[in-house]
Amino acid sequence: MTAIKHALQRDIFTPNDERLLSIVNVCKAGKKKRNCFLCATVTTERPVQVNVVKVKKSDKGDFYKRQTAWALRDLAIVDAKDAVKESPEFDLHFDKVYKWVASSTVEKNTFISCIWKLNQRYLRKKIDFINVSSQLLEESVPSGENQSVAGGDEEAVDEYQELNAREEQDIEIMMEGCEYAISNAEAFAEKLSRELQVLDGANIQSIMASEKQVNILMKLLDEALKEVDQIELKLSSYEEMLQSVKEQMDQISESNHLIHLSNTNNVKLLSEIEFLVNHMDLAKGHIKALQEGDLTSSRGIEACTNAADALLQCMNVALRPGHDMLHAVKQQQQRFSDLREQFARRLASHLNSVFVQQGHDQSSTLAQHSAELTLPNHHPFHRDLLRYAKLMEWLKNTDYGKYEGLTKNYMDYLSRLYEREIKDFFEVAKIKMTGTTREGKKFATLPRKESAVKQETESLHGSSGKLTGSTSSLNKLTVQSSGNRRSQSSSLLDMGNMSASDLDVADRTKFDKIFEQVLSELEPLCLAEQDFISKFFKLQQHQSISGTTTNEAEEMDGGTLSRSYTSGVPQTISSEKDMIRQMMTKIFRCIEPELNNLIALGDKIDSFNSLYMLVKMSHHVWTAQNVDPASFLSTTLGNVLVTVKRNFDKCISNQMKQMDEVKISKKSKVGILPFVAEFEEFAALAESIFKNAERRGDLDKAYIKLIRAVFVSVEKVANESQKTPRDVVMMENFHHIFATLSRLKISCLEAEKKEAKQKYTEHLQSYVIYSLGQPLEKLNHFFEGVEARVAQGIREEEVSYQLAFNKQELRKVIKEYPGKEVKKGLDNLYKKVDKHLCEEENLLQVVWHSMQDEFIRQYKHFEGLIARCYPGSGITMEFTIQDILDYCSSIAQSH
Repeated sequence: MTAIKHALQRDIFTPNDERLLSIVNVCKAGKKKRNCFLCATVTTERPVQVNVVKVKKSDKGDFYKRQTAWALRDLAIVDAKDAVKESPEFDLHFDKVYKWVASSTVEKNTFISCIWKLNQRYLRKKIDFINVSSQLLEESVPSGENQSVAGGDEEAVDEYQELNAREEQDIEIMMEGCEYAISNAEAFAEKLSRELQVLDGANIQSIMASEKQVNILMKLLDEALKEVDQIELKLSSYEEMLQSVKEQMDQISESNHLIHLSNTNNVKLLSEIEFLVNHMDLAKGHIKALQEGDLTSSRGIEACTNAADALLQCMNVALRPGHDMLHAVKQQQQRFSDLREQFARRLASHLNSVFVQQGHDQSSTLAQHSAELTLPNHHPFHRDLLRYAKLMEWLKNTDYGKYEGLTKNYMDYLSRLYEREIKDFFEVAKIKMTGTTREGKKFATLPRKESAVKQETESLHGSSGKLTGSTSSLNKLTVQSSGNRRSQSSSLLDMGNMSASDLDVADRTKFDKIFEQVLSELEPLCLAEQDFISKFFKLQQHQSISGTTTNEAEEMDGGTLSRSYTSGVPQTISSEKDMIRQMMTKIFRCIEPELNNLIALGDKIDSFNSLYMLVKMSHHVWTAQNVDPASFLSTTLGNVLVTVKRNFDKCISNQMKQMDEVKISKKSKVGILPFVAEFEEFAALAESIFKNAERRGDLDKAYIKLIRAVFVSVEKVANESQKTPRDVVMMENFHHIFATLSRLKISCLEAEKKEAKQKYTEHLQSYVIYSLGQPLEKLNHFFEGVEARVAQGIREEEVSYQLAFNKQELRKVIKEYPGKEVKKGLDNLYKKVDKHLCEEENLLQVVWHSMQDEFIRQYKHFEGLIARCYPGSGITMEFTIQDILDYCSSIAQSH
């Protein structure tokens, strides 16, 4: 234990200027034994501080660390558990009870005894020592080792007095006179005793000799005591005399204190009154403005705005504690509330009147826009209302119920006004779409009965009434049959869709301009109204936090504007940006259905109009999203764009369906299939429309679908063709497709262009080879037999020994095809090819030239076989290559 004590003193307490007086090894009662040390320490500097320190061995090494320290003055009770029976347990009551178990009873008793002595020496406070043996508490100074623990060293230090210089000198003289004292201490002590006795006797004699002076001194002391008694009597009388003066002075002091207190209270009261007067007093001019201010003039509006702000400041003043209990304050607050309620009611009534009046003025100008494709300008209306923007903000902050009511009234009224304007605007647009484009020419429409067209047209406008002046013109629309169209295209028109060639380019351009004008008129109208709403109703257009946006804004229920109330204070559920979008949705609720009706009408007029609408709508959606992707305009146009995209996909699907359902005539040649020509028209139109468009990807996907459908349908028709050979159908149509793709240079169809060229080349070669076998049929069969014998293993020079293929048989076959017969056969072949091919594709000369080359190739092949199989026979064809060239040229020129 001594080694531990020394280590703790060195490592922990010496650096902190403390001395370790006692130590006990303990562990917490009732827990897993983790030993630690309780140390009683005192500081080496004054004033001395006594502490009880808990020291614990570190988990990471063999060194000790200071864990907890308690001041001894905070110790209330020391409980040794049992004063008779020895027990290692004891409790120390600081801020809470700490239960300990010492490693031995001796250490526990030594520690408690040290605590008792430190308390007696330094604190002098009452610490309750309960269940402690009286022997531990009565032991004053322990012997042996415990003496240092009890602080004996400190007492010795306190009683020790250092010798001064004179005492040191006397001791030195005495020691010099008694040198033997060093060797004989007893003799030295006896000498000192004798000298002390001599000095005592001299002192007694001196005292006895001075007895007379002592008597005189005693007499003087008695007289002095008498004088002191007399002075005390006089002082008592003086004190009695001053007692009344003291009472009077106390009364004066108390009075002065009350006066000072009264003055202090008056100053504080004046400060409170000045605070209330300065902050809760509303000028008469402001009161008059709130009660009677003119809300029609700019000056009156400004005065009312200033008065409303002043009233709001007075109502929102931060009252000090107790002010709200004053009757005058309550009265003033009630007055302010009445003024606020009165002005809010007057302001709401006036703004409702302004809404109605401005609406009548706006309706009066509606007639001048009825014949033009323009929307009325609401800028004057917005400009007049924006003068009340600050008052609306005041109303929002003070009376949210009336602010909400105004918001609802504004939405209800404006929705009706805009609905009339927008429906009339769309009526004009529909009239222009279905009206005449040039004198004597109408838009071509679907080749159905006029009653069906009328019924579908009326269904488009069921929500907005009948079209004025447009329904009758629409009912007169008839199918325009193109004079230069092929007879095969009539089957496509019978399926209920229009070919792009049936419409004039100017008509489509006019539709494009009308649709663009509609969008161009709607955009500034919506943006201006949204900007006005944010400014007038003090709503922020930009959110501080991002939120999810929906494609469709929900309808507001009863003007609640998505707000709830808790203790009269509105709490925003959705952001102000959502409120703007909800208000715009209710005000312009007719825009989306009207746009959808217009799109449906354009699609009925011409399904290819969906291309124009897709490009225009995509551009406007892209522009709106760049401004604000979550705005009403962006959301609405995005929803309509979905409809346009569906119509575009439907247009593509219908064309593919027509390809699949196409029927060809069994009595006439096929030629260029209608859907191939229509794909050319569609691609040419689409390329002109989608130039630099944002939705080019949609067109590329449609191209892929259409061209694959065209390929499949061409092969299907070629397989079903009875009048025209399959190779001709494939050759002509794939040549037309290849020419179209080469001319339009559509990058996404490069692979299909190569495939079309490959198919055209393959079927051209196939057709040529198939057709050329007919003019020299017997000669072809003869040489096929020759090649078959060679393939079976007979040597070429031995073929002439075969009975069926000897020289006589060869000459016999060659004689059947003189030059005249060859020319005749080629002429018949030319006529047959001419019957197979169509004039539109103009491939006759190409095919004829290919046949000429193929015929010459076969001629050379026959000559080669004769030279190899019949060497030295001198057998030759009765016509030459030059004759073939002359025959082919002559036949081509004659036709």
